[in-house]
Amino acid sequence: MRLKRLAAAGTAAVVAATLTACGGFDTPSGGGEAEASGGAGGADAEKVFKVAFNQNAEQPEAVAMTHLGERLAERTDGRYSLEVFPNETLGAQKDTVELVQAGTVDFALVAGSLLENFNPDFVALNMPFAYDSQEHQEAVLNDPEITGDVYSSIEDQNIRVLGGFSAGTRSVYNSEKPITEPADLAGMKIRVMESDTNTRMMELMGGTGTPMGQGEVYTAIQSGVIEGGENNESIYANLKHAEVAPYYSYTKHLMIPDLLITSPAVFDTMSADDQAIFLEELQGAFDESSELTTKIMADSKAAAEEAGAEFNEPDVEPFRDAVAPLVDEKLTTDTSRELYDAVRAAAE
Repeated sequence: MRLKRLAAAGTAAVVAATLTACGGFDTPSGGGEAEASGGAGGADAEKVFKVAFNQNAEQPEAVAMTHLGERLAERTDGRYSLEVFPNETLGAQKDTVELVQAGTVDFALVAGSLLENFNPDFVALNMPFAYDSQEHQEAVLNDPEITGDVYSSIEDQNIRVLGGFSAGTRSVYNSEKPITEPADLAGMKIRVMESDTNTRMMELMGGTGTPMGQGEVYTAIQSGVIEGGENNESIYANLKHAEVAPYYSYTKHLMIPDLLITSPAVFDTMSADDQAIFLEELQGAFDESSELTTKIMADSKAAAEEAGAEFNEPDVEPFRDAVAPLVDEKLTTDTSRELYDAVRAAAE
């Protein structure tokens, strides 16, 4: 209940804070070819904002943002809408951050870890076991009492963070056996996102973190170059990794948020009233994406089981204890430590 109250209060505060300031599911998930041009669901409007997304148009965030665009067009009497460009049509995530800064792309959904390049304190939102549940993460990401300062800290670099979506919970899967404790990962090379933090995380969890592009993982497991990967059920099923790595163990070690960014210059082209409408409808997008994410993860698990996957639920506490040194290694400023503490306190 406390988290639901936080989320509701956070939305109202985001609207107020943004208007005051303005003066008034990592890599592509597969499952679809990139579109040569155009995006998903852009309603007719005088101004159609481009939204960059690195996954396919069926993913929860893309669906929710498309519906947001339709509601925005209706509520602004056709002044504004959104068009989602999926499958890296407008560029890889790192590139779209730069395009947002330049004003070439209006909005982008990007992994929270990318914003560490602009303020290292963002690492507090991307730590292993930072969140206890999807509900916990969603409440934190959209509560300005917790995230407001870090979000606003990069506006001088022409990036405005409007809020965040949960992209599911990442767990370990492999080709050899169920994982029940960190010792079971010994000798296993596990694909991780291409960051030092994630490589170190997997080392502490007992395996060998192997940075690699997502498109290479299936073949790498099949050929024995690596033994497995770590991701949510949707990515696991969508990329058919169950065919080569049938053992999926719910270590639940990581929840990297997808953050919605724009530039102050773009957002400030809207009137204060239209900004308020946008932010109100954005909360609806958060809610819709949350419901879709829960459903998709359940459906993806069922699909993976049909493909031969075996799911098991180890005790996560030994894994949480194993990665605890990362807190001291990565939270090197008072601000990042305070932010992390606030994230953890929100679960109580």
